[in-house]
Amino acid sequence: MTEDVRTLRQAARRFVGHSSPWALAGALAVGLAGALSAGPTAGQLLVVVTVLAAQPVVEWVIHVVVLHARPLTVGGRTVDLYQARKHRAHHAAPRDLDILLIPLRGHLAGAAVVGALCLALPGAATRWALVAAVAATSLAYEWVHFLVHTDYKPRRAAYRRLYVHHRLHHYRNEHYWFGVSRIGADRLFGTAPAKTDVERSDTVLTLGL
Repeated sequence: MTEDVRTLRQAARRFVGHSSPWALAGALAVGLAGALSAGPTAGQLLVVVTVLAAQPVVEWVIHVVVLHARPLTVGGRTVDLYQARKHRAHHAAPRDLDILLIPLRGHLAGAAVVGALCLALPGAATRWALVAAVAATSLAYEWVHFLVHTDYKPRRAAYRRLYVHHRLHHYRNEHYWFGVSRIGADRLFGTAPAKTDVERSDTVLTLGL
């Protein structure tokens, strides 16, 4: 529950009580140490810029394709992704701070993807830069997502935009406003309408299941 989380200090205390931020902070520290020992190089800068540019689209795609995936019947068996099931629980109880962070399975899947991408990069310097950049953007995502679901009220315009945007997804209509830490992809893909242009969904808490 969120009744006792009304300040940044309270939010931070609750946030660091979960394992996900520590896992990402550890990956960030290792990535930075590796990148600094092998660099700096122009390739590292290119990797970081690429990750920052791609992150809003990646966040949007994961939200739409993975987290909102519906169960499928394959060969007579129902396939329901763990991440999608967990996300449906999050929509059903958006004020529950204990179920909204990335679970271990999500981190393992992300590590596998990053590892595969590292194989395509030319050398340790750029590979460590990729690890650090992905860890940093993922940690930022986790913090923003966590904070939006507390009772802390926005004081700065930049955070207020994210706050309103994500809460519209949870309390107005689950088919729009998929961005969390960055919202540019919603504008790119046409999923950031004005609030008054979209009716409240009857399935915003259940995702239709």
